Amino acid sequence: MKPAHDAPGTVRPAAITARGWGWRHAGRARPAVHSLDLDIAPGERVLLLGPSGAGKSTLLHALAGVLGDINDDGEAGDADESGSLLVDGAPPRARRGRAGLMQQDPETQVVLSRVGDDVAFGAENLAVPRDAIWPRVHEALADVGLAHLPLDHPTSALSGGQKQRLALAGILAMRPGLILLDEPTANLDPDGVLEVRDAVARSLDKTGATLVVVEHRVSVWKDLVDRIVVLQPGSAADPAVLLDGPPDRVLTEAQSMLAAAGVWVPGYVPATRSRDAVPSHGAGSLLLAAEELGVSRERPRRKGFRTVPPVPVQEGIAAQVRSGQALAITGANGAGKSTFALTLAGLLEPVSGTVSATLDLSRGAGINPYKWKAEQLISRVGTVFQEPEHQFVTGKVLDELLFGPRHLGHGEDRVEELLERLRLTQLVDANPYTLSGGEKRRLSVATVLAASPQVLILDEPTFGQDANTWAELASFLSELLDSGTAVVAVTHDAEFTEALGGAELRMAAAEAVAQ
Repeated sequence: MKPAHDAPGTVRPAAITARGWGWRHAGRARPAVHSLDLDIAPGERVLLLGPSGAGKSTLLHALAGVLGDINDDGEAGDADESGSLLVDGAPPRARRGRAGLMQQDPETQVVLSRVGDDVAFGAENLAVPRDAIWPRVHEALADVGLAHLPLDHPTSALSGGQKQRLALAGILAMRPGLILLDEPTANLDPDGVLEVRDAVARSLDKTGATLVVVEHRVSVWKDLVDRIVVLQPGSAADPAVLLDGPPDRVLTEAQSMLAAAGVWVPGYVPATRSRDAVPSHGAGSLLLAAEELGVSRERPRRKGFRTVPPVPVQEGIAAQVRSGQALAITGANGAGKSTFALTLAGLLEPVSGTVSATLDLSRGAGINPYKWKAEQLISRVGTVFQEPEHQFVTGKVLDELLFGPRHLGHGEDRVEELLERLRLTQLVDANPYTLSGGEKRRLSVATVLAASPQVLILDEPTFGQDANTWAELASFLSELLDSGTAVVAVTHDAEFTEALGGAELRMAAAEAVAQ
């Protein structure tokens, strides 16, 4: 494979051309992208917007030459492709190495067990000279705010947000001619958002590479890009590009249109359903409680004749989960928010302290949910993971929703309601893995709700959502709260925290502070 660079320290920016390009995933009735006409000049910086399901991620994967439906012969297989999509005048599969793609799910991009090796992996595959690789690794880690980690730090010990930064560092170390970023700041705390954006800006200034970034939050990127391109879902009779132009002009002239399409225009927060003044459930009865809790994803290990307990990422946590009330878990990346949520949900064993369930149940009340059997747990505490794919167990959206109720012997009456409320009705026959990031997130929420748990624990539930689906999800969760369900959300989304109300548990590097 020819390296993507012409000489050390230089990058040749890529050109993109699309003419009537469209793509329909295998098993899908509607195309993910249709009738796309687009030109991006070498070195241009483009922010790609559009509602959830408009095909933004599909386009990025196509530009990187990694659309999953294409077989080894470069054919679409059971998928349908139309028109042409070219990078530097050739199909993207023939230009692999020209593009660096950061996907929505950073878990899928961690390749090696140590931080330094993982960042170096892409550059090594592009045949960058060894003496040039490690200076790039150090520079990229510094750019994304991970310079404090030793090169042999285990990638398995990183938080979701840290893995997102690691993925970006690996791309920057490659110095590709085309940088493709799919929701790069979605799982980051506010400081991390700025660090990643600034790291991208520094890399572009150094290399002159072409940039295409997908992000629902416009304000983060609008001052860094040259153009905003807005995609719209629809039929082949409609053009794929709804709007295209300089950021200020697009945002000024079409603010109402963009907001109606679900784009997060600066200063716009969609209205959500108000909580009922008098909920129909008991007055916030206690369902789960954590006391002096220490949490870790590590397991105890044997050392000689003794067992060495795991090192907790967080200790001394105290929290309560009550019926009909929300609890937002906030704080910096790496503070242990997801680890605490998984422990509270009964999926990880506490390192120290206790988690106790005081649910009004026929059996198992007052014990650690970790000791419940699987069928007991999922009907009482439902968990939506940070990576939606980790929950999928079937090949069809409808089967995913039916899986829980059928195994629990529950009725399936909620399935149709969930499909409609979470905008999944048109996707019942689709493979869950071909959905957009926002659609996968809504499906993961729906599969848990189908089991009707008393406590719902969600990790970054608004990740990948446009403004309209964000408002629908927040409103739906508000209804659940009014019906007596408790909602616990790990989130960096301040607007979402405000919309749900309730208590907030802010977790810092060494302590948790309840407010």
